[in-house]
Amino acid sequence: MNKDQVFKEEIQKVEDFKFDTTVASVFDDMVNRSVPFYGEMQRMMAELSADHAQTGTDVYDLGCATGTTLIGMNTSVADDIRFIGIDDSKKMLDKCRSKLEDVEFRRPFELRFGDLNQNIEISNASVVILCLTLQFVRPINRAKLLKDIFDGLNSGGVLILTEKILAEDSVFNRDFIKHYYNHKRRNQYSEMEISQKREALENILIPYKLSENITLLRDAGFSHCEVFFKWYNFAGLIAIKE
Repeated sequence: MNKDQVFKEEIQKVEDFKFDTTVASVFDDMVNRSVPFYGEMQRMMAELSADHAQTGTDVYDLGCATGTTLIGMNTSVADDIRFIGIDDSKKMLDKCRSKLEDVEFRRPFELRFGDLNQNIEISNASVVILCLTLQFVRPINRAKLLKDIFDGLNSGGVLILTEKILAEDSVFNRDFIKHYYNHKRRNQYSEMEISQKREALENILIPYKLSENITLLRDAGFSHCEVFFKWYNFAGLIAIKE
């Protein structure tokens, strides 16, 4: 696994974060060191996917990145279910395909290039994953994306959503962010790396409160929604379509 050093050197003018070749090559290290309990989050999503994946349907990973979630679900979800990964970065899709080949991925699967800010075709789905992805979709487009997911799910299908979030009461945001940056420091990120990445993500990653995400899910049509993971400013939600 290549080590994330994207922001290690001082950058005179920090540009908006992009999932380009450089990021794709180190993404697995980046997300493992940056996201608290990322491995546990992946395990939980795989377990929940196995609980709800239906024979003869498709499982979607929207913003599939380098394929970690697809590979994790592959060991728990029945073999007769097709996986579909969608991402708007061709470099990430290339890395994803390479990783699937490395683990000799045998089940039916399809990787698609697609922008979640635009119309995404979802059909015959029993599970849809949004792993740290909705936060990168422009706020104006989030409600439509969730409605498209709801419409594309079969009855009994689920949406599994993990997100970086804001505290319900803003008085706690400073503490939560402090503990999050301490997590990064424990994983050997320097103050410069933390600062420069924060600046790069400022206009790209826009988190909502947990309650705001739940409201979006209910407005899209999901009548049942439950939190399955929470760590300071990160959360996991599962919502079911009746």
